Amino acid sequence: MSKRSGILEFAVLGLLRESPMHGYELRKRLNTSLGVFRAFSYGTLYPCLKMLVAQGWLIEESALDGDPLATPLAGRRAKIVYRLTAAGKEHFEELLANSGPDAWEDEHFAARFAFFGQTSKDVRMRVLEGRRSRLEERLERMRGSLARTRERLDDYTLELQRHGMESVEREVRWLNELIETERAGRVERPLSERDD
Repeated sequence: MSKRSGILEFAVLGLLRESPMHGYELRKRLNTSLGVFRAFSYGTLYPCLKMLVAQGWLIEESALDGDPLATPLAGRRAKIVYRLTAAGKEHFEELLANSGPDAWEDEHFAARFAFFGQTSKDVRMRVLEGRRSRLEERLERMRGSLARTRERLDDYTLELQRHGMESVEREVRWLNELIETERAGRVERPLSERDD
């Protein structure tokens, strides 16, 4: 299984843990809530869903199963709703508990972070600290590269490199704040939910 399909599996199970959904809804939530999946297609999602059904982690239900009076429009199939099974919930819990180096990578971290509300504090701390460490290493490499090549680069390339370093520095500061909040045991609401 590729890393991308592994994180897609994780995200699908996590979203279906919140509530059952049909494929269109699921794709929309993956794109809007977990922006790391903006560039994937139904051709990626449906094979993942079929694999999760085959593993016994999801079940497929007709949207009509919940409403006996509903009938599909002429010539249209009923929508398939995907629901997490008990085994799927248990598998997702195992995935949540895994906090190895993959969880620190760009694409994986974003999806993992989206489910931090369902993740234990010790796992959140390992992921946050691992991510910070990974970014600090990246920042050192970027600084070293810039120092070695500064004279050979044009102004625009220098600006692009400076922008990249500022982005990584900003994320390290953000991670430091999150880690301090976790250590202090405070639970702060996201800025979007705070009263002005």
